[in-house]
This record gives sequence, structure tokens and C-alpha cells, in this order.
Amino acid sequence: MAAKKPPSVRARQLAAELRRLRDETGMTGEEVGERLGWSAAKVSRIETARIAVTPADATRLLDLYGASGQRRERLAELSRSAGERGWWDAYADTLDLEYATLIALQDQAEQARLYAPQTIPGLLQTEQYAHEIIRASLLITPPGEIERRVQVRMSRQQVLDRDEPLKLSVVVDEAALLRQVGGAGVMRDQLRYLAEAASRPNIEVQVLPASAGAHPATSGQFVILEFPELSAPDVVYLENMTSNIYVEQEAEVFRYNLAFDGLRGLALDSGESRKMIIELAEEL
Repeated sequence: MAAKKPPSVRARQLAAELRRLRDETGMTGEEVGERLGWSAAKVSRIETARIAVTPADATRLLDLYGASGQRRERLAELSRSAGERGWWDAYADTLDLEYATLIALQDQAEQARLYAPQTIPGLLQTEQYAHEIIRASLLITPPGEIERRVQVRMSRQQVLDRDEPLKLSVVVDEAALLRQVGGAGVMRDQLRYLAEAASRPNIEVQVLPASAGAHPATSGQFVILEFPELSAPDVVYLENMTSNIYVEQEAEVFRYNLAFDGLRGLALDSGESRKMIIELAEEL
């Protein structure tokens, strides 16, 4: 169970914009604290979204930084709505902090670029496939929690069907297509579903064949979340067995984007990939 709720995407956006505004003025965090009667630590916590920014505090910061016009209006609105939450809060007793943060970020992202070396990505999983993956990965877990996790994974997929759907670009390793999760029937349905999803205008699926050999992401899976202009900075999400990591430094995010571009260059194109997925399904 998470010790606290993750910052909402709006809170992250507001924090990033306030940090950018301070940088534009040339003031340090200590100087801002002195001008407003705050500690430098409070300024830092605001700019990293570790504490909520009240509308009153946001107004004082915007006044200090000389923000005006549409930019000021937008940031003032963000300060009023930063605490808004989503459907995933109903599962707070099931989700850890990092995963809840991923769902919140994904909900507001414009595009996701994802490399999947071992399994089909969660956004493109069937319910049966998701159940088998979650059951296997959680080891000793009550059946009820497994079902709730499956419900969360299925609900996450709504970002692909909303009015302005998430643009999803996936490079999936051939190994993930060959790994029989849940038996031939489950895998056949999963591959057919993946091929159908790949035909949608907002979803691109490319297969990285085993023949590609060494590649820029041999260290494992990652997700790059990209946000609308003037929004939160792009984020990379890394997941392993015991913990999850968010990479937000611009130079490091840039390296992951370069790696993903390299993977796309080595992978089969969309048409060839879809053909391969369909053929593998028919062989089961």
C-alpha cells in the first residue's frame, strides 16, 4: 500500500512551470524564500511537487515572477485544479505509489513510446493474458488482489479510446510474441488482439526480430511519456521486480529517445510486423 498519493499530473505541470519561471527571473530558491518569508526548502518542495501549492501561494509566486496574460491564467487554473484525481484512486489499497503515478501520468500524456522485450505491453493485453502475467509476477498474492490488478490494467486501456486518444508507438521483441503465456489459446487470442490494435490509427506496433542481434536497449524495457506543449517535461518509466524508477533529467530522457529511434530502425516496419503477428497466431 502506498504511504501517500502521488502528485497529480496537474501538480507536476504547475511545479515544472513555476521552476521555469524562477529560472527566467534569474532568482535562486533562497532568494525567492527570502522575498516571500519562506524557507528555501519550501521553494524546493514546491518545484519538485513534493508538497501541494495552494492557490494563494501560487498567486504570490506569479506576482513575484511577473507572470501575466494567458500564461498566468493557465497557471492560476492549474493551482486550483492540481488536486483533482482520477479513477485509479479507487484502487489506492492495491496500487503502489510508483504504479499509481504511472497511471496518472499516462492519463495526461499525449504520446507513449514503449519497448517491450519480454511480454506484450499492458496497454495492449487481453484480459486473460493480463491475468496470467499478473498472477505469475505477484507470486504469493490473494486471488482478490490479482483480479483488482487485472481490472486496473483493463481500465488503463481507456486512454487509447478517449476523444483524443493516446498515441502509442511500441517496439515489441519477437521473444514476447513467442512466449506462450497461459497456453496456446490465450496466446492466440492475444496475438490476434495485438494485430487488430496495430491497425488503429493511433497505435503503431513494430516487431524487433531476433535476427536484429544486439541493440540499444539490451538493458530492458522502458516507457517514454510525452506531454503536450507547455506541459510537464517528458518522463521515462523503468520497471523491475522490486522497484520502479522515473527518469526526468532532460539529457537522460534524450538518450532513451535516441535508443527508441534506434530500435525502430532495427525493427520490421508496421506492415511486416502485423503480418508476422498474424502468422504466429495462426500457427498456434
